[in-house]
Amino acid sequence: MTEKQRANNQFGPNTRLAHDGFNPRDYHGFVNPPVVHASTVLFPDAMTMDKRAQKYTYGTRGTPTTDALCEAIDALEGSAGTILVPSGLAAVSVPFLGLVSAGDHILVVDSVYFPTRHFCDTMLKKLGIETEYYDPAIGAGIAALMRPNTKLVHLEAPGSNTFEMQDVRAIADAAHAGGAAVTMDNTWATPLYFKPLDFGVDISIHAATKYPSGHSDILMGTVSANEKYWPMLTETTVTLGVCGAPDDAYQILRGLRTMGIRMERHQESALKIARWLEGRDDVLQVLHPALESFNGHEIWKRDFKGASGVFSFVLAESDPAKYKTKAFAFLDALRLFGLGYSWGGFESLALMVLLGDRTIAKAPTGGPVIRLQIGLEDVPDLIGDLEAGFKSARSAVSG
Repeated sequence: MTEKQRANNQFGPNTRLAHDGFNPRDYHGFVNPPVVHASTVLFPDAMTMDKRAQKYTYGTRGTPTTDALCEAIDALEGSAGTILVPSGLAAVSVPFLGLVSAGDHILVVDSVYFPTRHFCDTMLKKLGIETEYYDPAIGAGIAALMRPNTKLVHLEAPGSNTFEMQDVRAIADAAHAGGAAVTMDNTWATPLYFKPLDFGVDISIHAATKYPSGHSDILMGTVSANEKYWPMLTETTVTLGVCGAPDDAYQILRGLRTMGIRMERHQESALKIARWLEGRDDVLQVLHPALESFNGHEIWKRDFKGASGVFSFVLAESDPAKYKTKAFAFLDALRLFGLGYSWGGFESLALMVLLGDRTIAKAPTGGPVIRLQIGLEDVPDLIGDLEAGFKSARSAVSG
């Protein structure tokens, strides 16, 4: 942690979001950093070029714009360094490629984001790396799965789509005792509500596409490492030639300035709707870690400072043959909730979750699982939209 990061720790999250990552006095007082488009960077003389003895050497290795975003993310994460990559999936794949080699074994939580599983089961498998999936509730018991060649343990908390919680500290301690690095996808909570490096994680991963962007118009991932793994991470991204674009970095930095107040609204609205759903007879279960009824609530309450706007619920239906019919009728009746992937933007979204890839953390039974992203709209309007969905769902399977 830098001196500036330590000094800024005295301030609240929204103050830090408004000020971290850029000093206006560096650029004539302008409150936003310049967008520097660059590939070639010139050197003043041959000796400087030979020794690369200047801050910027080539566009893929950073510009004032990308550095401003990285500095802001480091301030949030408490990390030694951050890299920017073109997507959330790249934010997973780049550190994986830097940490493991042919013949290695890795442990990945079974409730992981499906594209991460696909990357492990295809790309890593072709490279001779074995992936084993573990129960998100395993805690310190993960020690029993460690092997001499286990080099990486990957967490995602809450779990993708079904929101299983993990005991991050217990898993990280066991993984380190076995000689493995620990990575975590923390996109759901953002570092405002959970800071993985404070719980023993070595590398924190985010799809900045989601809440840091906040407007459903930018693709970017951030990867933040502690001091031990920062040299590996920066070397990997340079070797792969993967980098974030300056225009996208500028937009993400702009989104960070309002992320705190947006997250407060997402959290408040999502909890109101989740509690409303809990009281409905046509909802079998609500999968939201901040609800007292949720199985992993105590871990969430102990470790997390807040919740985001994404959760799921089980639409009650006793006949599995009618799952899609009922779910599609529900979704097609929605007007304010768009049908789309991703989340974290200003607009509400809905989709039917597919969980056929799971081997341990099986899909809830009793009906189709519907995932909601609660945006910034007014809660009564969103509830009215959901009411129309439930009405359509009932009609689709009646008789």
